[in-house]
Amino acid sequence: MPSSFRGLPPLVWTIFAGTIVNRLGYLVTPFLVFFLASRGVTGAETSYVLGALGAGNLLGPAVGGILADRIGRRPTMLIGLIGAAAAQGALFLAPGVWTMAAAALLISAAGSTVSPAAFALLADAVDSDRRQRAYALFGWGVNIGTAVAGILGGYLADQGYWLLFAVDAGSMLLYALVVAVRIPEPPRTATTAAAKDGIGYGVVLRDRLALLLLPLFGVQLFVYSLTEVALPLAVHDSGLSPAVYGAMAAVNAVLVVALQPFATTWVARFPQLAVQSAGSALIAVGVALTGIADGITGYTVSVVVWSLGEVVVAGIAAGLFANLAPSHARGRYQGAFSWTWGVARFAALTLGVAAYTTLGPTTLWWTALIAGTTAAAATLALTAQVNRRATHTLAA
Repeated sequence: MPSSFRGLPPLVWTIFAGTIVNRLGYLVTPFLVFFLASRGVTGAETSYVLGALGAGNLLGPAVGGILADRIGRRPTMLIGLIGAAAAQGALFLAPGVWTMAAAALLISAAGSTVSPAAFALLADAVDSDRRQRAYALFGWGVNIGTAVAGILGGYLADQGYWLLFAVDAGSMLLYALVVAVRIPEPPRTATTAAAKDGIGYGVVLRDRLALLLLPLFGVQLFVYSLTEVALPLAVHDSGLSPAVYGAMAAVNAVLVVALQPFATTWVARFPQLAVQSAGSALIAVGVALTGIADGITGYTVSVVVWSLGEVVVAGIAAGLFANLAPSHARGRYQGAFSWTWGVARFAALTLGVAAYTTLGPTTLWWTALIAGTTAAAATLALTAQVNRRATHTLAA
């Protein structure tokens, strides 16, 4: 095990293991379009279900952040995992499009309440110097589980879509059991600051540095999310088969799983905001290279470039944002960060696809390059403010 992950407390490793189990069951969403088609849902009706799935990712993190600070990290994770498992069954049994959309909304909303609580637990468990490593380990677990799920899902789908739902719900319930048995609720004490800040997101909205960083992280996450939605469109328009896109996804998974632990050790020696900016710029360049790719070799090069950027930035943004949060508001800060991720992904699914189909691919790739590199440079320009905040926090 690389030295960067050594010395992390057992709680971090428990969340890492539970995350792998949970992501092994990440099967329904990638194959949802195929499942809906098997139920006779038309293309126009499919958009309602997929839209509901995306909308849930905007609702869940905001609720999860409040619940994590209000009722606790552990109860919030249990509510999200059990609720999402129940919603999987509801989606499979749903008799019509609108009930399917409601179930899809509940799946993503309940599932996305888990991450703010889990991220807050990680921030509770380690000091500021080790948070980036803890979040990088969490992300590594996500990628390991997702890579295996991609292979498992294709096999199970051929055997029957009900297996996808069964494994998905089962993995969530198993993670919920891990949370119930192995994860203690950290002690919380009432403070004057907590009473002053209340239970809403005012504490985040009054933080000027947080309000500067969140949009910049959002732009970077939007550019990265284009790899999920615009890349398959480009592969299709090049006249290549869906198998090529599957191969590109495999290249990304192999690189991230193989390199991330070692990259985390290597980049730890450099200023983290500079590393975040450099990695984000690398992602933007890699995504933009998709625009000049016209064959398997070109797409492979672009995927390798943005995958290396993904490896470099792993855990840094979440760690930086966690260090901004006062202890009584870690759940809400992570809720705001997760909500930003949800907005970025939703924008990629809607605005990104719309720009590709109406304005043209060239416009989208240039936009990704300019927006990504500009956001990376603006993030680097905040180094002095972030360092002052860190110094003030350590002094306090």
